[in-house]
Amino acid sequence: MTRRSAVIASIGAVLALAVGVTAFVALVSNSTGPTINNALGSASCSVPRLDGERVDVTISDAGDAMMSQEPMMATITSDPTSVAVGRVSFVVYNNGALVHEMVVLPLPADGPGTRPTGANGKIDEAHSLGEASRSCAAGVGDGIAPDSIGWTTMTLKPGRYELVCDEPWHYAAGMFTVFTVH
Repeated sequence: MTRRSAVIASIGAVLALAVGVTAFVALVSNSTGPTINNALGSASCSVPRLDGERVDVTISDAGDAMMSQEPMMATITSDPTSVAVGRVSFVVYNNGALVHEMVVLPLPADGPGTRPTGANGKIDEAHSLGEASRSCAAGVGDGIAPDSIGWTTMTLKPGRYELVCDEPWHYAAGMFTVFTVH
């Protein structure tokens, strides 16, 4: 390697490092903060009295490194995993480091985790029965902030459902579980 090649390689390495550090700082600065409206930071609140059977859903992740790990370190779990037909209130705890949501969809015929992911990293929510995606509130919003709670109540018929996180690429990372109504 010539001296000129070594200098060019060194400059390239320094530039790559600078771009990486800048991207990291931007990511961290955009994923923390105390606000609730845009789902950043954490929010402490209590869940109001809700109708129907209560299902506690816990969402967790491995932070910003989640997408680069094998296997993906992202989960949704529910307790209980099945309920009787009727009114159901899902209380969703975001124990992760990233913003999440929980959407209830009929289980696809191909089974859990088989929904196609679009170029934007999201799945088709056209058949959604409801979602919890607001910090300290019910229903649709900008996501549940880390260390926060969201909830939703709906009437479910007998069948199998898929509880999913549809933040970009989260479903593809394994953030889904099966829920049964009997």
